[in-house]
Amino acid sequence: MTVLGIETSCDETAAAVVCGPGERKILSNTIRAQIDEHAEFGGVVPEIAARAHIEILDRIVAEAMKEADCAWEDIDAVAATAGPGLIGGVIVGFMTAKAIAMAAGKPLIGVNHLEGHALTARLTDDLSFPFLLLLVSGGHSQFLLVRGVGDYERLGTTIDDAIGEAFDKTAKLLGLPYPGGPQVEKMAQKGDVQRFKLPRPFLDRPGLDMSFAGLKTALRTQAKKLEPVDEQTVADLCAAFQRAVSDVLSARTKSALQLFRERHPQAEPVIVVAGGVAANQEIRAALTGAAKEAGARFVAPPMRLCTDNAAMIAWAGIERLQLGPVDDMNVSPRPRWPLDPERAGILGAGKKGAKA
Repeated sequence: MTVLGIETSCDETAAAVVCGPGERKILSNTIRAQIDEHAEFGGVVPEIAARAHIEILDRIVAEAMKEADCAWEDIDAVAATAGPGLIGGVIVGFMTAKAIAMAAGKPLIGVNHLEGHALTARLTDDLSFPFLLLLVSGGHSQFLLVRGVGDYERLGTTIDDAIGEAFDKTAKLLGLPYPGGPQVEKMAQKGDVQRFKLPRPFLDRPGLDMSFAGLKTALRTQAKKLEPVDEQTVADLCAAFQRAVSDVLSARTKSALQLFRERHPQAEPVIVVAGGVAANQEIRAALTGAAKEAGARFVAPPMRLCTDNAAMIAWAGIERLQLGPVDDMNVSPRPRWPLDPERAGILGAGKKGAKA
């Protein structure tokens, strides 16, 4: 099967053509980031993101089809992110996919953005179910037990800021440019990790839930005491913050792998890390060490497939297409869409659905 995938859930406009499941191959994977559009605001502005998607998506789809050397008759289905995400952007991508599917007479598949991340390792590493997933991104930080396509159990999550969000807020607090995560990592390389003692939230509590808002507040308190902060102090604060996050993730990963073994004693213990924060080298090294210490296999997709991309959406479409009937034209985009919808959102719920 050959599927066109479209991703517009945040500030990346992306389209890709992927074939599988026999010979898994990414025929094209075109991504256009919006860093310049949002840089002056220090973060993603939803309306600006949606308008940028509108302006460029048709061209991105055309480029992906051309690179893949595919005509519409070569495409078996159209898959697009239907949520969760910034609803303006999600609507742009999903309505474009609907139009293409209707005009070309192809099946439409509404993909959960988180499921795209969850299944990427099956595209890149031909991974078997079940496995443990750590999803770390700007909007999500959670441990998931992946038992099959559409069969997920959330084992733990952040009760406040996602890790990527905490990195971006820390960067803004310290006066670093957007995007914040890579800037914090860059400064941390010059810093003294021992200078500041920051907390490791929740490590004194059982379970796999995490918290990063308090860590960010502790960093702000240290910075306020030393105002005005010089470049070396900023570097030292970044190093301490990054190390604290790495320690929390490492400890929680070991606990998660222990729980995985209890649930699936016959399965190979595997921890997959996905999401934009997986590009952070210190965090990746900490997770690799935690997996080795726990006697588990560590899997991380290539950097280009860790951040938001359309290849993962196309692959998730292929996985769902194999299961039988797909979506009709009545399916709607949504801002919230937990992978385990039967579990109540820990932050409550509203008309838009559970808050994962």
